[in-house]
Amino acid sequence: MTIRVEAMTGAALEAALDDVARLRIKVFRAWPYLYDGDLAYEREYLQSYRDSTRAVVVGAFDGDTLVGASTGAPLADHADDFSAAFKGTGIDLNEVFYCAESVLLPEYRGHGVGHGFFDAREAHARKHGFKKTAFCGVQRPADHPLQPADYAPLDPFWRKRGYAPLGGAIAHFSWKDVDQAGETSKPLQFWIRDL
Repeated sequence: MTIRVEAMTGAALEAALDDVARLRIKVFRAWPYLYDGDLAYEREYLQSYRDSTRAVVVGAFDGDTLVGASTGAPLADHADDFSAAFKGTGIDLNEVFYCAESVLLPEYRGHGVGHGFFDAREAHARKHGFKKTAFCGVQRPADHPLQPADYAPLDPFWRKRGYAPLGGAIAHFSWKDVDQAGETSKPLQFWIRDL
């Protein structure tokens, strides 16, 4: 299987965002996100990547078809969402590049695309002078009834990439789970590494 991984900015980023939105809706329905989203919400959420001059979308392509995507932007562009989580850490938000979501259709996993996503976002961050990269991982209770029996956390993959949980840096986001009637707040743990 040949999968092309490509970093996109500017007009290419803009052109890919609706496909990124559709992938987010499809992939994030699964554990641990259980996200029951819609295109209108996704377009609003992804607006920050349109607005940021230093944002990147890393696409995974099978031919011309986007089968996976990973986004990134300066953490300061998300200050309203994340400043409380970083309070007391001593970390300057302006020095951190936020590696947001990575979504990849299941049939394309296990071929190194995850490493490609991180490699491209970290290279983009270095190019723009950032000193650290960070991302959030959703936290679910160990006894959650929708957790698959064969679920394997990504913590070992993230640690291999040099990331570690940032003590006390927990963000809270609300979304509608696939088994819920309305939105509920979820904790997301920040992981960080020096570049």
